[in-house]
Amino acid sequence: ALTRVSHDLSIVFPMHPRTRKLMKNLDEQLIDRVFGDHLFITEPLGYLDFLHLQSQARVVLTDSGGVQVETSYLGVPCLTLRPNTEWRITLREGTNRLVAPNEAEIVSAFKTALSQDKNQPANIEFWDGRTAERIVNHLIQMFELK
Repeated sequence: ALTRVSHDLSIVFPMHPRTRKLMKNLDEQLIDRVFGDHLFITEPLGYLDFLHLQSQARVVLTDSGGVQVETSYLGVPCLTLRPNTEWRITLREGTNRLVAPNEAEIVSAFKTALSQDKNQPANIEFWDGRTAERIVNHLIQMFELK
């Protein structure tokens, strides 16, 4: 699936060490022939660098729960290659979509995501950066210190 979608857009793949270990047996020349100049494999990124990369993406493919939340917050279409998610709110109110891990489904979902304008960041209740303020206010009310 990555070879088919990489013809439409370059792919940046911050590769987890476990994945790199599994792929070490693949011939690097084969990878270059299949993907050409469209696949950029990097070392794992720090959190802020990875957030920046996501914010600049047209679409993100993942199997990570945290990435589903981050892309919804950023307004970036997310294709989650899993049959389920612990973050159902990202399906209802965010930018996340579950996609079966097979080539036809991935390519179809990828093309659909690319054909849409970039979403606005999700306006999900309580995702406004004011959680600490709400907790403090609740504690004040709870202990009648207000």
